[in-house]
Amino acid sequence: MMRFLKFSWLYALISIVVISAGLYTAVRYGFTYSIDFVGGTDIEYQIDKKISSGDIKAVFVEQGMPPSTLRLENNILSVRLKPINEKQEISLRRELEAKFQTPVKSLRFETVGPVIGKETIRKTFIASLLAILGILIYMSIAFKDIFFAVAAIAAMVHDFFVVVGVYSLFSHFFGAEIDTMFVTAVLTTMSFSVHDTIVIFDKIREYFGYDMSGDIEYYANKAITETMVRSINNSMTIIFMLLALTLMGGSSIRFFVAALLVGTITGTYSSPFIATPILVWLEKRKSRK
Repeated sequence: MMRFLKFSWLYALISIVVISAGLYTAVRYGFTYSIDFVGGTDIEYQIDKKISSGDIKAVFVEQGMPPSTLRLENNILSVRLKPINEKQEISLRRELEAKFQTPVKSLRFETVGPVIGKETIRKTFIASLLAILGILIYMSIAFKDIFFAVAAIAAMVHDFFVVVGVYSLFSHFFGAEIDTMFVTAVLTTMSFSVHDTIVIFDKIREYFGYDMSGDIEYYANKAITETMVRSINNSMTIIFMLLALTLMGGSSIRFFVAALLVGTITGTYSSPFIATPILVWLEKRKSRK
């Protein structure tokens, strides 16, 4: 049996550094939000002619539709602007074709009003709270000890901050957007984190049932030792699949998969090295009292 909890201070230090760096980048650089949350229109055109982005922007301004973002890469024009309707989009496309004497093919046209964007934010927040509350109630009942639930929730919050912090770097350097797919990745990470934690906690509870002579730290080290190989093997199968999708998948899912990849790694780490030390600390405090 390995004494993993002997290095709890190191695990805490690693988490503090990673989360602090993530929060710093999130505050310093902020995020790029998709139209799902802020409202607006996303347009993608294919233009088979070399045109400067400045000339294209001038056409949008002339049409009374100044873009908030405009990117032109490999003849693909990506633009975000205030909400417009389908007739305005057709008129804009025809103006671009007439101005630059080249066909303009529409690849994407999505419009979300600001009211719907606010509603999405509200529902996302409520869904997250309900998920946390459900996990708290379930684990409190299943393990007959609220400290098991508190430790699992703490690890889940840890994973949330890690994923959000790393995603802020993706947003700043690679243009990743906060959208509903990112929310899905975060909620999936939370569930994965708790799933892995339950495996370890169930082993600890099993040992308590068989032998009450040892202390909680002994049981926790034994549980981590017995579940570590299984947890790593399980996670690696997921990580290899996500790596392949990140490298070879399409641009529409790349950042979603990258967020899942970060979440899988931090979820695998937090179960033995964050949730379990917190549980041991809480149980020891209860025993002393």
